[in-house]
Amino acid sequence: MEANKKYDIVIIGSGLGGLVSAIILAKEGKSVCVLEKNNQYGGNLQTFVRDKTIFDTGIHYIGGLSEGQNLYKYFSYIGIMEHLNLKKMDEDAFDVISFDDDKTEYPYAQGYENFIRQLVKFFPEEEETIKTYCEKLIYTCDSFPLYNVRAGDGYQKEILSINAKGYLDELTDNEKLKAVLAGSNFLYAGIADKTPLYVHALSVNSFIQSSWRCINGGSQITKQLIKQLRKYGGEIYKHKDVVSFGFEENKLVSAKTKSGEEYFGDIFISNIEPKTTLKMIGEDKFRKSFYSRIQSLEVLPSAFSLYLVFKPGTFKYLNHNYYHFKDSNRVWEANDYTEQSWPEAYMVSMNVSNKDQVWAESLTAMTYMKFEEFQQWETTHNTTSEKADRGVAYENLKEEKKEVFLNAIEKKFPGIRDCIQSVHSSSPLSYRDYIGGHNGNLYGYVKDSNNPMRTFISPKTKLENLFLTGQSINMHGVLGVTIGAVVTCSEVLGKEYLVNKINSELENK
Repeated sequence: MEANKKYDIVIIGSGLGGLVSAIILAKEGKSVCVLEKNNQYGGNLQTFVRDKTIFDTGIHYIGGLSEGQNLYKYFSYIGIMEHLNLKKMDEDAFDVISFDDDKTEYPYAQGYENFIRQLVKFFPEEEETIKTYCEKLIYTCDSFPLYNVRAGDGYQKEILSINAKGYLDELTDNEKLKAVLAGSNFLYAGIADKTPLYVHALSVNSFIQSSWRCINGGSQITKQLIKQLRKYGGEIYKHKDVVSFGFEENKLVSAKTKSGEEYFGDIFISNIEPKTTLKMIGEDKFRKSFYSRIQSLEVLPSAFSLYLVFKPGTFKYLNHNYYHFKDSNRVWEANDYTEQSWPEAYMVSMNVSNKDQVWAESLTAMTYMKFEEFQQWETTHNTTSEKADRGVAYENLKEEKKEVFLNAIEKKFPGIRDCIQSVHSSSPLSYRDYIGGHNGNLYGYVKDSNNPMRTFISPKTKLENLFLTGQSINMHGVLGVTIGAVVTCSEVLGKEYLVNKINSELENK
């Protein structure tokens, strides 16, 4: 990189939002530079290897990738769709909801008709209820134009204010059905009195449309994104930890790294956590009310995860995920555990290394974990590029949690311990250090149906040339963040212009 080279766009953070924004803008002929502090690009798309086995950090499955579906369209536009190596999950059960106090396993099937058909087998008297629920999901998703690759302003206030749990309570008195329909709420860390129905709908709908695993992990998405970015002349650098910004009057002119380099640009897009972004730029540059609103936003809980490597040929590969709860009456409360009740819920997902897999090589299990449990080590940082030892007490606590979690998993999968070759784990601090979320949160900020606009963060800031993208803007998840990047780029390029361009290019393909 030449000293003092100036770009049209400088993007801080190479998570999905930053990379998609970079490609869209580079495709428009802009000179783009992406700066990443870590050793690996991709944020939540990162994979890591333990015991010669690939694990995903955050992407366990992706929805909406069948031809003509929304993520398929966006991924086609940015040029990566045809290069992805995917395996379709079980048509009749891509997710299975299960409970300690009930031997039945409840399936989520792909395609709405099939989704209804499979669930009605378990709730024959609730067919109309299940149909009504599906119609409501579709209606809710249709209210967001960009979700359907259409131009136009979404956000009808009343849609944003419907509470997910409240909606299910009104829908039916059947407690088990309500627990099953809310069963994948780990996807958005659902909170009973806050999570809006639209968050539930946008999360679940794309998986019902179609569900896919990435063969050998989600980092293939990052590789393809970087290929496309370079194809359009974009530049990307790792180990560039942006710590401050240069200003001229009220305009950003450069991003400065820890090692003293300075990257100049006309426009800056931050794909890092908004709280961190604002702190870095300086409190004095924003309206007091805006700055304190963002800093006081409540973040969603973090996670504790186990990564099991199996002995070859011992554990059958399952082409679906499990969302398991100890108690079907606490489906919305599982993140509010006590030391004795933890873990109250967890998700289990398998990695896939080829299309015809019979035996599982590995399994990832995730459960909620409050950051406070590991708070005493919050001043320590440990990543591949900056190694640090958190000490014996930290390792002991992790070990203790690992055993408790494994015992819970063994209840669901008897004999699983005999199949294990090695076990690895990550705490909220691992999530914080590698992915950069405030306190290692899973999905950004709590969205609140009681006050939807308080948690709304515009990609456009008061600084005329600073924009935001990533999971805290708009929605989290692969689809949510991709759409968020389109929203951010629309602010730069013009709303109607970008969506019309995407659609006309897809029609000509």
